[in-house]
Amino acid sequence: MFLTKRTSPVCIATLFVVLACLALVGLDSWRTWQAREDLLKEAAVDTSNMAQALAQHADQTYHEADLALQVLLEHVAEDGLGERSLQRIGRQLMAQVNELPQLHGLFMYDETGRWLVSSQRTLLTQYNNADRAYFIYHKQHNDMLPYVGAPVQSRSTGDWIFTISRRVNKPDGSFGGVVLATLSLNYFKNYYQSFNVGRRGAILFALNNGTTLIRRTVDTATTNKSLADVPIFRDYAAKSESGTVELVAVSDGELRINSYVHLRRYPMFMTVAVSKDEVLTNWRHDAYMRTIGVLFLAGVLATMGRRMVRQVKSQVRSEYEAVSARTKSDQLNATLVQLAMHDGLTGLPNRRHFDRTVAAELARQGKEKGALSLIMIDVDHFKLYNDIYGHTKGDECLKAVARAIGASRKRSRDLAARYGGEEFALVLPDCDIHGAMSLAYSVRQAVTDLHLPHSGAKSGHVTISVGVASLHPVQENDSVLALIEHADQALYQAKQSGRDRIVTYPGNLKIIDPTAPRKFAPARSRQKS
Repeated sequence: MFLTKRTSPVCIATLFVVLACLALVGLDSWRTWQAREDLLKEAAVDTSNMAQALAQHADQTYHEADLALQVLLEHVAEDGLGERSLQRIGRQLMAQVNELPQLHGLFMYDETGRWLVSSQRTLLTQYNNADRAYFIYHKQHNDMLPYVGAPVQSRSTGDWIFTISRRVNKPDGSFGGVVLATLSLNYFKNYYQSFNVGRRGAILFALNNGTTLIRRTVDTATTNKSLADVPIFRDYAAKSESGTVELVAVSDGELRINSYVHLRRYPMFMTVAVSKDEVLTNWRHDAYMRTIGVLFLAGVLATMGRRMVRQVKSQVRSEYEAVSARTKSDQLNATLVQLAMHDGLTGLPNRRHFDRTVAAELARQGKEKGALSLIMIDVDHFKLYNDIYGHTKGDECLKAVARAIGASRKRSRDLAARYGGEEFALVLPDCDIHGAMSLAYSVRQAVTDLHLPHSGAKSGHVTISVGVASLHPVQENDSVLALIEHADQALYQAKQSGRDRIVTYPGNLKIIDPTAPRKFAPARSRQKS
């Protein structure tokens, strides 16, 4: 027998205490390791969320600059390139640069690279930009899409700048020059400084061809470096849309957790990297302290059983407090997620919520062969409204319009969202074009009934233009982008037709206008300019 008559109670107690101490040490080691794994998972989620947020910010920043270029092209098409027209356009460019902090400047060059107009107070005619990469690209390519270029140094200021440009065509379709928006490196550098990635972390913003736009660390910011041989680009970002991976940096040998994601509209990607060693610093300190405490507890347990019980009770109480704190933290995180899905000004669901809802409803209707309709809404002459009444009144106007749109929903599944700026959207699952048109009319009438004064509008009050598109039934090959584009084309046609109208796509109905509020018309295809 293992226990003989000579086995004393002291030996039995000693064996029990030894086994209890070993179990305690083993359990603590497992928990410490599990805490380490949980911490690393949280760090991966945090870097991924930060990369997503920064990518969305960069995408919106470039999109605003691109919209400024499109406005410039429209002004040139409407007003021509006469001396008085160029002076007026120059003043408008200066105003736009003052409104958008990311803009370094707005420029237009003719087909020879000569400066025609810029946002600067003095037109620097001594410079010629025909040798710039973006100028050469547009000269050699006939498409009208925006071109995102590598970082360059401004000839007028010497600052490092990022560029986005569009081609200008002459009436016969030949190359007529380039319109250019430049974005300040310092804008991105200062913005990224507000994000904490640790002493050895980094934020990287780069083109899809591997050219660094900005790499921001706690102490430095670099630009115009090649990532061709850097593993995060070569092996990951160049091959997939997003992901999280641990990599050892070639430059300093630091092991980092890297999360990367590509921008939605432009050929760029964002990477956020944090040092794994820094992530584990607090965990390591806690692990050392816990190990010392457990060893001390194991020694005391040999002679003081009662003390061991008190320590266990104390540990249980600490665990309960930790769980309670974690539950409160989870509740706070859920609240933050809810806030992140709603627009801070109007209280409506925001663009992120809209994108998720449209994708989910399209997938569901595709399986059920149901209908899905989308209504795009634009507040007419809203920029002019801001110019006349000020941005505070403009915000109040948007809030009132948002309330009217939200109140027009007929079903709980219908989603009213702020699409961006003065644009709103209504997602209508299980709703065909006729039901969507009926709701569109109700929304338009509800906004009209607000009687918000607008001296710059023809009607004298705030109105909206509405585009309606429907998929019925939804097919497996239908896409969210196609539905949005159709609704946007209809909205564009409503604005082009005089505003304060409802236009459908596709359609065999007629335009709704102020004098005939129950007539509809199809939208023509919207041509890119």
